[in-house]
Amino acid sequence: MESREMSESMEQLEKDVILNSEPADAGSAVVESEENVKQGNKFAGLDKDGIINALEEALQKPVEEIKDDVAAMKAAFSLIRKGEIEKEKAEFLEKGNEESAFAIKDDEKEARFKELLNVVKEKRAQLIAEQEAVKNENLQKKQAIIEQIVAITNDPDNINRQFTKVQQLQQEFKEVGPVPATSETEIWKLFQQTNEKFYDLLKINKELRDYDFKKNLEIKQQLCADAEALDEVEDVVVAFKKLQELHDTWRETGPVAKELREDLWERFKNASSVVRKKHQAFFEERKSIEKENADAKTALCEKIEAISTDGLKTYAAWDDATKQIINLQEEWKKLGFASVKVNKTLFARFRKSCDEFFAKKAEFFKTMKEELASNLARKIELCEKAEALKDSTDWKATTDVLVALQKEWKTIGPVVKKHSDAVWKRFNVACDAFFEAKKKLNNNVHAVEHENLKQKKEVIAKLNEALAGEDTKEGAAAVRELMTQWQAIGHVPFKEKDKIYAEYREAVDKAYAKFDMKGSRANLQNFENNLNQITTDKAYHERERLVRTYETKCNELKTYENNMGFLNARSKSGNSLVKELERKIERIKEDIALLEQKIKMIDEKL
Repeated sequence: MESREMSESMEQLEKDVILNSEPADAGSAVVESEENVKQGNKFAGLDKDGIINALEEALQKPVEEIKDDVAAMKAAFSLIRKGEIEKEKAEFLEKGNEESAFAIKDDEKEARFKELLNVVKEKRAQLIAEQEAVKNENLQKKQAIIEQIVAITNDPDNINRQFTKVQQLQQEFKEVGPVPATSETEIWKLFQQTNEKFYDLLKINKELRDYDFKKNLEIKQQLCADAEALDEVEDVVVAFKKLQELHDTWRETGPVAKELREDLWERFKNASSVVRKKHQAFFEERKSIEKENADAKTALCEKIEAISTDGLKTYAAWDDATKQIINLQEEWKKLGFASVKVNKTLFARFRKSCDEFFAKKAEFFKTMKEELASNLARKIELCEKAEALKDSTDWKATTDVLVALQKEWKTIGPVVKKHSDAVWKRFNVACDAFFEAKKKLNNNVHAVEHENLKQKKEVIAKLNEALAGEDTKEGAAAVRELMTQWQAIGHVPFKEKDKIYAEYREAVDKAYAKFDMKGSRANLQNFENNLNQITTDKAYHERERLVRTYETKCNELKTYENNMGFLNARSKSGNSLVKELERKIERIKEDIALLEQKIKMIDEKL
């Protein structure tokens, strides 16, 4: 009966341990610093070849003996490789390359080291498989021992003779190694039940039984004391692991006297509860912190995903966005680990957004580089055109072309900053050279223009004198002679041009009205009279001359109309030029119309 109660108590303790236990190595990995790697690492002074040789030698030993050495080798090798990569990156950046374009080169020694690590991994897997096979064999051995005890128990007549044999079997059971974790509890319960049945049936003397109880009592009292001492251990994970070992020993220890059994178990259970609660509180707190970290990392992922690159069209815009990305990366580094289940997923999500951003940034800079190069080529072409014209003396045509080139320059986008000032200076120097030469020429002709102005004023005065006469024929002849003189006189100062022409036009209009001078009509009448007096052959020649003149006038009209687009009518000088061009265009249109009528007359005659 006492053995059954003891078995039930042990079973309850086992349930408590299983339900409240957690893996001793649970939690987030701790990333060692570079200094921590070097301290106490016997491989820290080796180069990559040395570490590889050390790992090859270590592989000659049993894999369970080299676990710590392999970990130290990995840390030392990673530290060396990290330094190499940082050096490669620094050299890459010193050459003026973009950081985002940096790519890690393949390393044959790193590949060899990873191959050796895979061998270690395979050996460990093989060792685990072998250990599992051994555990299964141990399970079979323990089952066989239990079957032997069951067989002895089923022979009550000879049970007293088998006491020594059962003790031997119990010792063999304890000496058998571990079994699969899934069967450990079940086989232990079956073993306890079998022993309890044996003791219930066993008729041994009280002294032997009491001796066994006393020995078990001493062991379990010490286990209680050890469990109570765990309350003082600061590392709750270490304390909980030690508690699991104490529970294993408790289960392996036989029963005590019935009257002590309940109190002793209660003491051990209470001490276990203290450690277990601390352990549970520790992991709950850590889970809470991990959840906060996961929430914070999720928020950073959402922030970086919300940064759109669609509207980034300038270097400044990309720089601002890059600063945001870098700030978010700095925030990420300050956060601790999330739970193992989500930490890798969150990091992959965050890294993906960063990689996508910098890939798009690299593409933008590549496109801008091509565009800037194209703009530079176009501006250099304009420089060459301007330089080819800077010594031209065709002042009117060259001015129009240079003005057009300047307007085209404004439509071209920016170039690389280091070329911007130089190419602009080159273009400006060429343009200035021409306009300075033109300005000097204008200064030289200033006196001539004033003389022309004086002569035109004299023509106007003579026109007004002719208006005072009464003879229509003489007046008309005088006016035509004065008009011929006017056409022969050159340019006048620009600011006087509109005024003097208006006075001239007014005088001519008055003369036309007074002397009945219909310019076009008279011209056509004279042409018709002359046409009637010439031969057909001369008429053909005259028609060809008129057609050539007509084509020349049309081209001249087109040129003036194109030039209108290069003038800025907002300035005072620009406004005067526009008016002058408009008058010339109107006059050419009148000439073209007159030529068309003359050609029509010839066609009718022919």
